[in-house]
Amino acid sequence: MNRRSFLSTSLVAATAPFIGPALTVPARAAGLSDPAVTNEKIAADRTAALALLKPSPKDLAHGLELHASSVVLDTYGFGPGAAVDNAVLAALMNSGASEQEIADAREDMPMTRFVTDAAERAEYEGAWTAAGVTAIIRNSGEEGNDPLRLMKRLARWVYVTDRLRERFPKAVKADEIVAAKKAGHHAITLTTNGVPLVQQWLTTSDEMRYIRVFAELGVRMMHLTYNRRNPIGDGCGEAFDGGLSDFGQQVVAELNRQGVIADCAHSSQKTGLDAAKLSKKPMVASHSCAAALNAHIRAKNDEVITAIADTGGLIGVCCIGHFLGGNNDIVAFLDHIDYLVKRFGAAHVGIGTDTGYASRLKPNDAKLPARPLQRVRWEALWPPGSLGGVAKDPRAAASLAWTNWPLFTVGLVQRGHSDATIQKILGTNMLRVLAANES
Repeated sequence: MNRRSFLSTSLVAATAPFIGPALTVPARAAGLSDPAVTNEKIAADRTAALALLKPSPKDLAHGLELHASSVVLDTYGFGPGAAVDNAVLAALMNSGASEQEIADAREDMPMTRFVTDAAERAEYEGAWTAAGVTAIIRNSGEEGNDPLRLMKRLARWVYVTDRLRERFPKAVKADEIVAAKKAGHHAITLTTNGVPLVQQWLTTSDEMRYIRVFAELGVRMMHLTYNRRNPIGDGCGEAFDGGLSDFGQQVVAELNRQGVIADCAHSSQKTGLDAAKLSKKPMVASHSCAAALNAHIRAKNDEVITAIADTGGLIGVCCIGHFLGGNNDIVAFLDHIDYLVKRFGAAHVGIGTDTGYASRLKPNDAKLPARPLQRVRWEALWPPGSLGGVAKDPRAAASLAWTNWPLFTVGLVQRGHSDATIQKILGTNMLRVLAANES
């Protein structure tokens, strides 16, 4: 879809809530294919965001046009996913499969079914079109440090980008994302939720040898920690914060050497601060927020943000309402961006949604067998209260939907940010960080 087409159909879709639901009927009759018009889920999320933003027609039109013409790079996200086929899953469960097999199947289907299923492929492409996103730095490595565990999810995204390379290529360089924008394609850049470690503890160099392997597979960013403490440093869920370990210092240096961005999004405050003071290349908190506005474990305090900015890096503001605080909605999200821009400068702010789009499709109505209660997995260290509650306004979560990206831009226009500042936040800041880390 070209920029003029995107603008015209998106404008119809975005203004529909103010004109009335009947607009969708003539829109279909006119052949408008924007999913924001034809997809009821996406349309409802747009309605929720617009009801909170209340943009003027001028700001709305300018924001949509600016979004369509910009490189839009999600600094950490999930993007669209396919539906789970319950019949396949039920057959697996009834066959006596292990819990690991079941978990793998449940994860694999949303990540890969759109490659082979035509209906899911249309849903997948439609969500990308509605979002107007050029590229995602995609979660493609399960939380942890075991190389085989990390490689499982990574393999799925290599599979996707190999099979769909004409429209959804893998991007390992910043200029490949720019090229995808020019071609009207959507790129996927890979990140892992952990640094791969050999875990034989022979030497520090031996422990880090898989960092290069994963970099050669196309991974451009790695979490130093998840919520728990690991050999590199403390995670954000720990009660005590010892920061980066001696070994962690060597890991940061090796990430710099291999051209992999160090990400402290799930790290403790001191681990992030220590890493930023050591890093010779720009690093990030790819999907976080400002602790000054909401002191959540996943937020970063001003000292850490300053240190990250000093590396030339950035903070990606997430779309998780209870991390943001306030009313847990698009307004709170924009408040965090405003704060970061004013306090640390526009060059150090991005958007890392930490969300995706779930397919509306239901392959079948198969019922899944009952399963026994499962223990909380090791990595899921969320102290009491950190996962938040239900927002009072039901529009809150809907307003932060991944497909509402164009309205994030509209909101930034409303807040008075210049086009140049908005384009930095949307993508060019992260392009700079990627380019600076290229080995």
